[in-house]
Amino acid sequence: MNAEGIPYRSVGSRPTPSDGARFAPAPPARRTLLRAGLTGAAALGTGVALASAPASAAASGTRPRPSTPDQALRALAAGNLRWRTFRERHPDETPAVRQSLTSGQHPFALILGCVDSRVPPELVFDQGLGDLLTVRSAGEVLDEAVLGSVAYGVLELGIPLVMVLGHQSCGAVRAAVEAETSGERLPAHIQYLADQISPAIDHTTQGDARVDATIDANVRAVRSRLAAEPDLAAKVSTGQLAVVGARYELTSQLVHLLT
Repeated sequence: MNAEGIPYRSVGSRPTPSDGARFAPAPPARRTLLRAGLTGAAALGTGVALASAPASAAASGTRPRPSTPDQALRALAAGNLRWRTFRERHPDETPAVRQSLTSGQHPFALILGCVDSRVPPELVFDQGLGDLLTVRSAGEVLDEAVLGSVAYGVLELGIPLVMVLGHQSCGAVRAAVEAETSGERLPAHIQYLADQISPAIDHTTQGDARVDATIDANVRAVRSRLAAEPDLAAKVSTGQLAVVGARYELTSQLVHLLT
């Protein structure tokens, strides 16, 4: 439990009294987060407390920037706590920061999220200009443009954390589940989204429970695909990058990791 009173579990570990501000515990795991490469990422999955982990300052002159996967996770967790307790700081929005960012950017995390208007990453994590690289597609669906955008963030900007962020009551996932059940085709390009999500549909449940379970399964599938990309996998294996899955609950505004 940290000073702000929020429990957290790092990937693959149990919470300890010395843990810093981190995400709340994830629901029970149904499969391993990533291959062994991710467990080798700096302090992720080791159970080591990192409350005093240093953060490096970016060349842009903004506030100190997380430079490792775990530091980035901790920064997102702290921001989500501020968001859901109505204590937002709205950082990195000052005139000085805006001017400094004209010469470059140094985002510390990449969020691949859904297009849903209720889940804007900068608000959900209480981050500001230059903090997050956000890529959004309905149902977090991957295509070449999305893959290229993620690769740009990791390979060109040196981002240490990629988070695939699903959310409660995802309309794209519901559409895919209902289309499969009814056998009807969806209009125009929406069918493409359903086709990409359909392999993740959970057939062990029914109705709303199937939609909810598929939301998690889809996040895990997208995360696994990203982690298997050769260029990203190489960085994961050396501890320079973590690729994680998470879910945002509309009812509580909580982000929790999916293992």
